[in-house]
Amino acid sequence: MKEFDTIVAISTVLGEGGISIVRLSGDNALKIVSEIFKGKKGRKLDDIKPYTMRYGHIVEKETGDILDEVLVSYMKAPRSFTAEDTVEINCHGGVVATKKILEEVIKSGARLAEPGEFTKRAFLNGRIDLSQAEAVIDIIRSKTDIAMKSAVQQSEGKLSKKINLIRNKLLELIAHIEATVDYPEEDLEEMTAEKVSNKLEDIIDEMKNILSNADEGKIIREGLNVVIVGKPNVGKSSLLNELVSENRAIVTDVPGTTRDVIEEFINIEGIPIKVVDTAGIRETEDLVEKIGVKKSKEKIKEADLVILMLDVSRKLDEEDIEIINFIKDKKSIILLNKCDLNDKISIEDIKSFDTSYVFKTSVKEGIGLDKIKSSIKNLFFKGEIKGKDIIVTNARHKNALIKAKSSCDAALDSLKNTLAVDLASIDIRNAWLSLGEITGETLEEDIIDKIFSEFCLGK
Repeated sequence: MKEFDTIVAISTVLGEGGISIVRLSGDNALKIVSEIFKGKKGRKLDDIKPYTMRYGHIVEKETGDILDEVLVSYMKAPRSFTAEDTVEINCHGGVVATKKILEEVIKSGARLAEPGEFTKRAFLNGRIDLSQAEAVIDIIRSKTDIAMKSAVQQSEGKLSKKINLIRNKLLELIAHIEATVDYPEEDLEEMTAEKVSNKLEDIIDEMKNILSNADEGKIIREGLNVVIVGKPNVGKSSLLNELVSENRAIVTDVPGTTRDVIEEFINIEGIPIKVVDTAGIRETEDLVEKIGVKKSKEKIKEADLVILMLDVSRKLDEEDIEIINFIKDKKSIILLNKCDLNDKISIEDIKSFDTSYVFKTSVKEGIGLDKIKSSIKNLFFKGEIKGKDIIVTNARHKNALIKAKSSCDAALDSLKNTLAVDLASIDIRNAWLSLGEITGETLEEDIIDKIFSEFCLGK
C-alpha cells in the first residue's frame, strides 16, 4: 500500500437534504476527527472499534462551540474502499453545516481531496484495477437501468477477468517462444510457427467477440444522439412532446415557431436517448430564424440518427429534397407525417433511402410512433438490446483492444511470411502491453491522472 497524506471531501451532493457525509482517508483520518469530536461524557474516538459508528458532536477547535450533531463511522485499512483508514462524518444535510465541518477538518490537518482521489487511491493501493475505477463514475452518471447494470458488472471486475485471461494466454505464448529460442538444448516443447498461429487465432477470436458489441456499449454508456429535422410546421415539436410525454416544445400552426434547438433525454428500453428538436430548415430572411437553421445543420452533423419528418399532405418540394440530400449519408428514419390527411407523398417518392425505415405516421393521432423504437433497435442493436453480456462501453478500452488485435494480426502475418516465431513474439508482447492499458498495469501516469480528473469531488 502506498503512503499518502490524509484527504477529505464532501461525498454527498452539496445542498439541502437529510444527511451529508464528509469523508476522510489516510493514516491520520481517525486522529484528525477525534480532535474535533466530542461524544457522551467527553469521549473521543481513540477506542472506537472498526466498522462501528459513534454518536456525538463536531466542535470548533478554537472556541469549543458545537457545529453539528453527528454519527462518525470508522473503516480500518485495508478493509475500506481506499484500502486506507477511512472515517465518515454523517452530519445534517445543508450547505452551511457541511462546509463548516469540512473547514474544521482541514484546519485539523487534512487536505482537500482532488476530483476522484478516493477512487484513485483504491486503484493505486491495488484494491481495484483501472477499468473497475472507471466503472465507478459510470455508475454515478448512468441514465438508465441497462447503463447502470453494465457499469456495475465492470465495477465487479467481469471485464478485467476476461482481459486478464487473454493477457495470461499471450504471456504464456511469449514465455514458450522465448524459452525455445533461448534454450534450444533443453528438452522443451518446440513452439513452431503453426502452433503459435493456432493459439493466436483463438486469442484473436476472443478479442473479436469482445469488440463485437463495443459500438452498442458506447451507446449504452453515452446515449444515442437523435436529431429531428424537417421544414417548418411538419410536426417536429409535436413529436418531441410525444416522445418525452410532456409539452416541452411550443406547438403552433405558425411556421418557424421553433427558432432554437431543444434537447431532452428519454429512455427507450434502457437506452438513454438525447432527442433534439431543431428549427425548421428553410430559406428565410429572418435573422433569428437564420441562426436557428444554421444550428440545425450543425446538430445534424453531430447526430447518430436523424429523424426526417415530411408533411404527407403536401407534395415534395425543393426544400424537402435539399434536406434529404443533406442527410443522405446519415443513419436516418423518415416519417411521412399527417397521414390522417390526404396523402400527396408516397414511400416510392423516397427512393434514395432504405425503405425499411420510411413510415407513415400521425403524431396528432399517435399512429406509427412505435415503429421509431423498433427501428432504433434494428439500426443500432441488431434488433435486440442485450444487458447481460460483458459489454465494452468505454472508448479507451475499445481502442486498447483494437491495438492488441492489430498486433496479433501483425504477428500472424510474420509467422506466415517468415515462420520466425521470435519476430512474432515482439508483436505478441505489444498486444499484451495494449491490453494492460485497460486494467492500468501498463498505462502511463499522466493518462491515469487525466482519467481521475474527470471524476466528481468526494469520489
